[in-house]
Amino acid sequence: MKFKFLVPLLLSGAYSFGQNFGPNITGNSETNFQYLNTDTLIGAIQPSEKSTLNSYTNVNYTLKGFRAGVRIESYLPHTLGYPNRFSGTGLGSRYVGYTNKMIDVTVGNFYEQFGSGMIFRSYEARSLGVDNALDGLKVRFNPVPGAEIKAVYGRSRFSFDNGNVINSDGIIRGIDGTIDFSSFYNLLADSKFKLSIGGSFVSKNQKAFHALYNMPENVGSYGGRFDAKYKRFYISGEHVIKEQDPSNDNGYIFNYGHGTYVSAGYSQKGLGIVLSAKSIDNMSFRSDPNALLTDLNINFLPALTKAHTYNLAATLYPYATQPQGEIAFQGDIFYKIKKKTPLGGKYGTTINVNFAIAFAPNRNLGQVDSLQRVMYQTGVFDMSDSLFHRDFNIEIKKKINKKMKIGVKYFNFMFNNDINIVTKEAHGYIESHIGVVDFTYKFNRKHSLRAEVQGLFTKQDRGNWSTVQLEYNVSPSWFVSILDQYNYGHSDPNRRIHYLTASAGYLFGSSRFIVTYGKQREGIFCVGGICRPVPATNGLTLTFTSSF
Repeated sequence: MKFKFLVPLLLSGAYSFGQNFGPNITGNSETNFQYLNTDTLIGAIQPSEKSTLNSYTNVNYTLKGFRAGVRIESYLPHTLGYPNRFSGTGLGSRYVGYTNKMIDVTVGNFYEQFGSGMIFRSYEARSLGVDNALDGLKVRFNPVPGAEIKAVYGRSRFSFDNGNVINSDGIIRGIDGTIDFSSFYNLLADSKFKLSIGGSFVSKNQKAFHALYNMPENVGSYGGRFDAKYKRFYISGEHVIKEQDPSNDNGYIFNYGHGTYVSAGYSQKGLGIVLSAKSIDNMSFRSDPNALLTDLNINFLPALTKAHTYNLAATLYPYATQPQGEIAFQGDIFYKIKKKTPLGGKYGTTINVNFAIAFAPNRNLGQVDSLQRVMYQTGVFDMSDSLFHRDFNIEIKKKINKKMKIGVKYFNFMFNNDINIVTKEAHGYIESHIGVVDFTYKFNRKHSLRAEVQGLFTKQDRGNWSTVQLEYNVSPSWFVSILDQYNYGHSDPNRRIHYLTASAGYLFGSSRFIVTYGKQREGIFCVGGICRPVPATNGLTLTFTSSF
């Protein structure tokens, strides 16, 4: 019960203290409440509590170089789809720190990333139920301008059980260094060529047990990276190696792992081109080798697919990065046709073309050392012809006049459901075509209407889908929206279901309140190549966010 009064007390105390005595106090709060119904048609089940609640409040205090903060969390019970070990109300994180021009020290809970994250990333993705914050010590040291050294030491957050944070048994230790030659003794200060280099080393320590295999107590991972720019061109790359790390993910093999990521691009006014490639093999890296799903990840493998936002493209066949092995490529081109041209019209026309593809690595199974559990050989960008995923999409946006804008999109997906399972009703490859028309009309400075019409066409899985969404905005405070996702092409007429959802929101200052009522189908929810399953639900959702 004491936590019931703690949050308002912290907020009111923080406000008055900051107003009267001058330290900088900031924070934010988020609450998600659901009242759920049973819906046998879509497979939604009402929990025994009938409702769920996830709530978070952060309070951060800074005074000159000193800083401190806490986060209070509450799961009463947790939102459906979260791990069952998320329960209760309590202190979710706490930290203190000090910063000056040369050093930055944090003790407690913190987030950090080395390079692209392939070797180490502690982060929070609340919508996915992911929070692998380290509990320990972080130090940043800048001995001279242009040089930075970072070191971390701690245990990963694992769960929040009955109001108590539970960390992993494994200890994570890492060091990272970066030199930017533009600032480092001004070596490239006057040059059009810019270069920075970096390197990382991360190790985990845990006494893991397996009935058949002698598990290593310490596992190291290391790598280097660079970023180079010349005028309008840039290229960056990173390569990492992970030592023998038998785990549940890889079937307890003793192969080394490797990851390579390369990105290059060119930009000028009205034109941008980005080409990316990555090669991953056996790069699942956890502080506990027996962990599953999104638990206790030490690293993060960047996705080489566009983050789609339209309903059908984003929710039906999302692709998750394959840490056990994938070779992927992506090209992204942005072009704006000039104003006052036949194709550009009065306001110009923007075109975005994106292509992404991923394959399985080519593994030589003949080179096996079964006694040492080294089960195959493969190389960097050694690619097989086994397709995981293909995504081609093109988007055209045009402003017709001062009141009207229109966008037209086309998506073509080829999806291997045997590798990345998102549906129980299909096997093998699923090909789909998606068309979208997005229309916005401004009646005046405050009132506007936005409409989307989407269609997905496939001969596999559950057949064709459509989505219609209407959203009316009264700037700057109100909006109302209705969305209908309809599986009209299902082979079973009884399962041609409308997933209808209505929502309304009110914004006041830095706060926002949204109420939503409707159905959500069972499926997979993904952000940045990381996914979690979500169950079917039918009910009312209240969301409140605020910052101060």
